[in-house]
Amino acid sequence: MSTTATDTPELARLRELLAAERVKLGIHIRRMNSPGSPVYRMTENVWPAATILVTSFLGTWLVHFYLGAAILAVGCWWWLAKMLPRIKDGVFERGSALVLHDVKQFDYWWGQGVLSLYAKMPDGSERAATRKDDWRTFVRAMPDAEEGADAAPAA
Repeated sequence: MSTTATDTPELARLRELLAAERVKLGIHIRRMNSPGSPVYRMTENVWPAATILVTSFLGTWLVHFYLGAAILAVGCWWWLAKMLPRIKDGVFERGSALVLHDVKQFDYWWGQGVLSLYAKMPDGSERAATRKDDWRTFVRAMPDAEEGADAAPAA
């Protein structure tokens, strides 16, 4: 990812840690997938559910209650099993791209309590940072190289 004019060493280091999979970024999907959020897409959220509901009503009205109920049941299964995981992944991808692009965006969403950081340390301990913690301190405290990754002795 390229750096921006408002980039900080901590954000650049966070990107490196995320790319190396040493730190995990957490995003509050429900808050980011709400109207007013920059990553919210109405076409993902409203139109499929509305289509299921209208189709169910039409099936009930034109044929029978059981057809409408079957359409609703299959539509709900499709929504929960197929669409919802795609929506969650899309919100996470768009949200992480938004917050990792600019430190101002990261600071804003961190202050809103939407973001969190998690890392499993080389010694097996776990660290997490949320809104009440300083994400910059969390990033600075991460070791540069994996401890215990000493080179094997030559035979």
